Amino acid sequence: MGAQDQLQIVVRREADRVIISLSGELDMATAELLAQAVEGVEGETMVVLDLDQLQFIDSTGLRGVLSALERCREHGREFAVTRGSQQVQRLLGVTGVAKHLRIIAAADEVVV
Repeated sequence: MGAQDQLQIVVRREADRVIISLSGELDMATAELLAQAVEGVEGETMVVLDLDQLQFIDSTGLRGVLSALERCREHGREFAVTRGSQQVQRLLGVTGVAKHLRIIAAADEVVV
């Protein structure tokens, strides 16, 4: 089973943002797929990482999320993530990563 089987990524563009939806597992085997998706974003002023369908994330996945945040900052883009599953929320909270992220309820939520 390849990385694409473990993590599915759907990128969609809306008027004011690009939404990168993750489904499956974000870990050492799949983190590069996230990096490639974020690298491919051009022009939009905001990137939303939709974690609602993410079933698993490990420390490498967390590093991938923080790298996405940093990449967006480097390019002057806003960055937000959706809450994700309880496992995802717990890991973001326990590790302290949540306090570095803008967490929104839904990918299309108006961000002020």
